[in-house]
Amino acid sequence: MTSIEIKKMPTIERLRAMEELWDALCHEDKEIDSPEWHGTILENRRKKIETGKAEFISIEELTARGRK
Repeated sequence: MTSIEIKKMPTIERLRAMEELWDALCHEDKEIDSPEWHGTILENRRKKIETGKAEFISIEELTARGRK
């Protein structure tokens, strides 16, 4: 199925297909490895926290920034 065909599907059909795909993935025995760059980002964030250079904001502040 192509992305064009998927876009032509009614929303409810796309949601059902997505649920079926998610369910199939959740029941697989094989683990999917995270990309290497995920580990790099997490390591950089951990270092910022340990050195006191990390900045934290509340969910309210984050939401307000998104509205600007």
